[in-house]
Amino acid sequence: MSPAHASRAPRWYTIPVRVGLVTFIGTRLSLAVILLAAIFGTVIVAALKGVHPDLRIAYRHIALPMALVVGGIVFVLALMMEIRHYRQAKALSAIERLS
Repeated sequence: MSPAHASRAPRWYTIPVRVGLVTFIGTRLSLAVILLAAIFGTVIVAALKGVHPDLRIAYRHIALPMALVVGGIVFVLALMMEIRHYRQAKALSAIERLS
């Protein structure tokens, strides 16, 4: 038999690091996808109207505000999930210490 694997107790200071990392990556990814869609939409609308596309609109008025909203949502959800994970890990660590 192999020795039992001793897990360490969860640390609360890892929560902000993981939440920040997930929020940063989620916001950057959403900005890229939304900006791509906004550029395509701006080019299509400009072609239908017969004018030159102003791509500043795609970034300033569409992609950036939407990415900030998505970033806020990702932050709240990541924070809730990390707190839940921390509480579960803390409870499991306490149970493991008792047995």
